[in-house]
Amino acid sequence: MKRKTFLQMAIPGVAMGAVGKDATSQAEVLRIGLTPVILADQAAFLARWSDYLSKRLGSPVSFVARESYQGMLDLLFGGQLDAAWLCGYPYVRHQRRLQLLAVPHYQGRPLYQAYLIRPRLKEAVIRNWADVKGKVLAYSDPLSNSGWLVAQTQLHAAGLRPRDLKKSFFAHGHRNVAEAVAARLAHAGSIDGYVWETMRLQGMAAVDQTEVVWKSELFGFPPIVGRLSSRHPKTQALQATLLGMQNEPEGLSLLKALNLTGFEAGSPALFSSIARMATSTEARGI
Repeated sequence: MKRKTFLQMAIPGVAMGAVGKDATSQAEVLRIGLTPVILADQAAFLARWSDYLSKRLGSPVSFVARESYQGMLDLLFGGQLDAAWLCGYPYVRHQRRLQLLAVPHYQGRPLYQAYLIRPRLKEAVIRNWADVKGKVLAYSDPLSNSGWLVAQTQLHAAGLRPRDLKKSFFAHGHRNVAEAVAARLAHAGSIDGYVWETMRLQGMAAVDQTEVVWKSELFGFPPIVGRLSSRHPKTQALQATLLGMQNEPEGLSLLKALNLTGFEAGSPALFSSIARMATSTEARGI
């Protein structure tokens, strides 16, 4: 499979509900943006979660999927979304315009790691970040912490610059990074460890065909945020509902499907290490 063919097959995202600007019927809908989720039955899951939130908020909830974090930010700051499940990197870049609503708990903590993965081969070509020199590296998204920012930090620490790679490309999603590496379209990939581990639990083939060679320090888990200027009357109710999901059976069932254990309100301090990496990387002009 050629890289161009793979990228054309990349999951485009599922939109649960319209993102209309003028439709009166959409006025009270609370719209939440997210990148394509990792579940095999993502449409069915989003329908369940939407129904769960709608009943508890007493107002319809719509999920809107976009391939990129920038696409979500454009909708969020354009007033076409009321909340979004972002990564820590875009959060720290736009922190003054955003409010934390909820930070997921993965394995009981609001933390996760970035992984460097390689194809599962008898002869290992990639053993660490220094080995990426002259190779093809797959990223997730230019605004992803684990799928881009961490990689830039580690390449720099290994004495490498982006031009020292043979090639790099964005797969537009962590699941797609795993699939690109599994298909040998890249020698290695920078990926969200939570996503890789969740794919493993769900028995996805791409994980069986890849392996982890490096794990990062712990970072604040990608948060659900809202605009500070948001005027939707249900934003705070959304926060309360997310924080209470772990306290009832239906909420726990939804969390289990996401391989999460709950949500907390969180604080900006959770993302301080991401902010430092962002400042350092941007200072190098990358």
